[in-house]
Amino acid sequence: NCGRMSYANRRQMSSNRTVAIIIVAILHVLLGYALVTGLAYNAIKKVADDLKTFDVEDEPPPPPDEPPPPPEDIPQVEPPPMAPPPMVRSTVSQNTVQTSVIPNPAPSPVPLPVRVAPPPPLPPPAPRVSQAAKAKGSLPGLFSTDDYPGDAIRSEQQGTTAVRLTIDGSGRVSGCSVTSSSGSRSLDDATCRIIRSRARYTPAKDQAGSPISDTDSVRIRWVLPAD
Repeated sequence: NCGRMSYANRRQMSSNRTVAIIIVAILHVLLGYALVTGLAYNAIKKVADDLKTFDVEDEPPPPPDEPPPPPEDIPQVEPPPMAPPPMVRSTVSQNTVQTSVIPNPAPSPVPLPVRVAPPPPLPPPAPRVSQAAKAKGSLPGLFSTDDYPGDAIRSEQQGTTAVRLTIDGSGRVSGCSVTSSSGSRSLDDATCRIIRSRARYTPAKDQAGSPISDTDSVRIRWVLPAD
């Protein structure tokens, strides 16, 4: 209630001051107008007297708020003493555990299956020779003094050349290889050349009587011709 009264008093004082200010402003305007238009001095004096008699009284300030009544005597109770918490010893080890991250190993490549080609078929078994090849005439008789290589004569080379012959189904010598040299390259080459060009065979035959290839071995002795 005191607060509401104080607010109403302040509001009324403010309104009175506003009215006084408005009146003073109107008087100033009237005075100025009277001076300009030459109004009578009495009118101005009367207005001045009225202004003097108008007194704005300031309302006394509101009384101060009454202090709140003292609190009733409340017995003060001392709080119970606080006991400190018990000390707990930790038995956790202080050692730091180090962890290491092991990267996952790269997956090993899966070997692709290897396709192994099947082995080639075995060749048919060689036909069994029922009748061996036989030379037509004496092979050493195919050689003459004129067949002696000239370089071997000049170097006085002589000796025995052993060869292995391959006879085809027609009875001709299709292959000649030296199995034992005479010591002279010229004599060995002459032996195979002469036999392949001159020797003829009766071809070998299998069990059915069909001609087949066969082999034969020959030794040719080279002796320097007499002067």
